[in-house]
Parts: sequence; structure tokens; C-alpha cells
Amino acid sequence: MEYRQLGRTGIPVSALGLGVMTFGGQTPEHDGFRQLDMALDAGVTLFDTAENYPTPTGPETQGASEQVLGRWVAARGVRNKVVIASKVAGPGNAAGDMRHIRGDGRKLDPANIRQAVEYSLRRLGTDHIDLYQVHWAERPITTLGRVRYSLVPEPEGAVPIEETLAALSELVVEGKVRAVGLCNESPWGVMRYLAAAERGGLARVASIQNGYSLLDRSFELGLAEVAVREHCGLIAYSPLAGGTLTGKYGAAPAPIPGSRSSQSAGFLARFTAGKQAAIQAYADLARQAGLEPAHMALAFARQQPFTTAVLMAGSSAGQLATNLGAIDLTLPKDLVQAINAIHDANPNPR
Repeated sequence: MEYRQLGRTGIPVSALGLGVMTFGGQTPEHDGFRQLDMALDAGVTLFDTAENYPTPTGPETQGASEQVLGRWVAARGVRNKVVIASKVAGPGNAAGDMRHIRGDGRKLDPANIRQAVEYSLRRLGTDHIDLYQVHWAERPITTLGRVRYSLVPEPEGAVPIEETLAALSELVVEGKVRAVGLCNESPWGVMRYLAAAERGGLARVASIQNGYSLLDRSFELGLAEVAVREHCGLIAYSPLAGGTLTGKYGAAPAPIPGSRSSQSAGFLARFTAGKQAAIQAYADLARQAGLEPAHMALAFARQQPFTTAVLMAGSSAGQLATNLGAIDLTLPKDLVQAINAIHDANPNPR
């Protein structure tokens, strides 16, 4: 396993991390413990959760992902060996789905952030969170999953980035948080956070967690340069594009019982003609190279110069065992060139 620095914090993290967003929901606790054991044995040190997990989100299970992770850390006595990342849920792009978390007044202001971190610390059973991330921006981000920018007026009373960062910085000063990060942000938003830190002597953003995969390389269009030049690396989620890049769905895609695909009403919408053509091309290329399609996809995301870590996620220990096969894989230059040729012919298919 390779280890990399988290921004400028001096905190080392494994280049492959484990996202536990299904733990306590679709993934029962015993299987979650098994996955966590497997990951740690393989050298994984970065474990990512959020206050709203597991997914699908709901009031009955909210916070269970953090609880499962916290109970495992306590049971194994490994708090000093792992990097725990969690998130505060702002209003952002999911306001209508999570009113059970602090109601309609959920914002990224000091009161909401303080309550969120205290509850997360309690569920995790720890006195500090290593990486605390803003899950969504206060404002709507209209470029996520879209091909163009749309101007949407900010809601009345939107919390300024400077106020959000000041509240997060207080937690760093108090020792409840070691580093802060962003999720689902734009280049403009990241640079505003970095400028606010420089002007006000506040905590500097250490990472940005956005989606990145062979099917969605939009991060490269603006955020990649920010990540490299500002030492604010990508923590890539959904590197297998919801499992579609594993090659297991074939030419006639259908949800697989027991997988996350069976939990999503919109799963089949992932397989547009453009996406299916790209998925098949990547799968064929991987197999021609003697590789599992999932391994090629994970290795490609991991070896990008702007990447700090890639989050694996499996609804079962069997899926994780397969993904762990990519730990030591480095793709040769000619294979990367072939991947880029497929991308250039059908970039970020929709």
C-alpha cells in the first residue's frame, strides 16, 4: 500500500481508502466489521463516513454508519492506526432529502457545525475526527453531473464561506478536528476557501472529495490544477461509477439482488447508450491487458497526479476482496494512453 500526505497537514493516508456509506443499512454490522478488518489488514488507514449515512438516507438509520465504524475502532483498539473522515451535511443539493437532520434550518453556520461534530464524535466514540468535511456547499452547485453551468440564485440567508471556515477552524483549535476538507465543490468554491484561510489565518482546506472515474473525469477540467498547485488533493469517490465499471453487468444491464444497484430506483438510467459503449470499451481493454476491469479503473484513479486517495466501497466483503486486488497495480504508459483514447472519443458520456 502506498501512503500519501493529506494536503499540508503532515497526516499520512493510504492511497486506497474505504467508504462505509452502506454500513448500518444495506451492509449489516457483522459484514461491516469483516470489511474493516480486511481493509486494515491490507494496509488501508483512511475510513470515510458522514453524519447522514448510511445510504439510502433516512431518519431510522441516520448516523448508523458512524456508529458501526466507531464500534469497530473501539473493539479492535486501532484508533491511533486509522484516519477517520466524516462530514457535516449542509443544505446544498440534497436539501429535500434530509430534513430529519436539524430540520429546515440545516446550514453551514457555527451552531449547526458545532452540533453536527459533537453528535458525530459521540457516535464514533472518539475525541477527535481526523478529517472533517463539508458534504455539500451552502449554495447549489449546478455543475455536478451536468455539462454546463446554470446560474441559480443563492437562498436568502446563505452562510458565507468565510463563516463556515471560521467555525471549522474553531474545532481545529479545540482539537476536535485535525484537518478540514470539502466535498462536491467547484474550482471557485475551493479557491474561495483557500483565500479565506490565507486572509484570516484560518484552517487550510486539505482535500476535496468529488466523484471521479473513467466515466466521469470532469474533475480534470478545472479542479485538477487547483488540487496540484494548492496541495489540496482529490479523495475520489465512486471510482467504479456505482459498480458499472466492474464489468459484471454485461450487455443487458439489470440490477443484481443484494447489491447497491437493487436499492436504486434509477439504477438502469446509468446505462445510456453513450455510457454503455464506454463501459464496454474499458472492460474490453482491461481484459485484453489481462486485468480485471475494476482493478484497471481503481488503479487509473489512484495514479493520477492530483489524487490523494481513492475510496473503495462495497456492499459486501466479497466485493471488497475483489477491489483490494488493485492495491499494488500500476498501469503502464501504453495502457493509460489507450484509456485516454477511449475517453477522448467519448468523453464523460451521458
